[in-house]
Amino acid sequence: MANQLPKKLENNMGKTESDLTFVLDRIFEGVCRPFKVRVEQVLQSQPSLIIAYKLSNTLEFYGYTISDLLGGDTSLSNTLWVLKDAAQKSFFDMLKGRGEKLLRYPPLVAVDLSPPQAVREGVSVLLEIIETHNGMMVPVSGKKPDFGPVLSALLDPIIQMCEQAAEAHKAKGAGHVSRRRMSSESAQTNKSSVDALLSHSSSALSSQNRETASKIFLINCLCAIQQPLYGHEIAAEYEQKLAAMIENHTRALVEKEVDAILKRCGLSQRMYHFGNAFNKEANKIPLSEIEATSPASLSECLRGFFGLILGSETSLPEFEQVQVPKLRSEACINVARMLAEAYELIYFAIMDPKNGYPDPKSLARHPPDQIRTILGI
Repeated sequence: MANQLPKKLENNMGKTESDLTFVLDRIFEGVCRPFKVRVEQVLQSQPSLIIAYKLSNTLEFYGYTISDLLGGDTSLSNTLWVLKDAAQKSFFDMLKGRGEKLLRYPPLVAVDLSPPQAVREGVSVLLEIIETHNGMMVPVSGKKPDFGPVLSALLDPIIQMCEQAAEAHKAKGAGHVSRRRMSSESAQTNKSSVDALLSHSSSALSSQNRETASKIFLINCLCAIQQPLYGHEIAAEYEQKLAAMIENHTRALVEKEVDAILKRCGLSQRMYHFGNAFNKEANKIPLSEIEATSPASLSECLRGFFGLILGSETSLPEFEQVQVPKLRSEACINVARMLAEAYELIYFAIMDPKNGYPDPKSLARHPPDQIRTILGI
């Protein structure tokens, strides 16, 4: 009998709680319809992105809270979740519309290759949304919503817009390149065979310049998006994605510039032979007996190379229009390093007796260490 009393009391309390929940549900049921109408009016009035995001988060918070208090099947709880979904859909629809507009009208690339206004505006909106996200209320039974979809919906179209603008800029041929300081002496002398070698194929260089400008513009845009994300934990994964994109574009920029310099000297198309000279499985024809790497042919190329590297004023790219100083410095260093590595490969191939050069030291006059010192690496 004594054991039955607590059980009976417990049953009565459970019934009382259930009855109370039922009564509260009926009370709040009358609020649901006008509340729903009011929220829908706000959403139909085309609120700002920030208002839509705050509304979605607030409705989600109270959706969890009311579900914990009254249960998930109550009228108010269901209404809150329906409105939360509507607010969230409205928010992402606005982001989608914003992105589609950006992609329909990509901006022109500025003369200084700086990021367009749309990039700065997008980042400003994102930082405000991040601040809202960090300050939002979190219920005991819930958690903050995943921020990844917001980042992608806002930033992906901006990046695509920048890529479209870069491609259009390259196609139009309105490139603006990093300035190159050419040797004043070579401009004053009559064109020798070396001068002709360095100045041939101006259309190819123009194409190279257009591609360089487009890549620098894209790097500047990505950096302008990435830098404000530093220190924001919710954006760490996206920031790393941007860092990888910047690294890839910078590497491609450096490789293109190095290849362009070697092409100007006539060495680019010959690098295959020098690399092959150290391949143990390749047929070993002495390089001196191959027309492309014969002493006479190679002499002209190396004179051109030394003219670029050792001239009174260097003609190596300086990437002045890359707006992040650290990135600009690294790109210059990597160009110098790749050129030094290319020359080192050529030098040791020439010095190898198996390649049959009669006077290798007169052909490769400068040891690799000297070239590295001159290039500052």
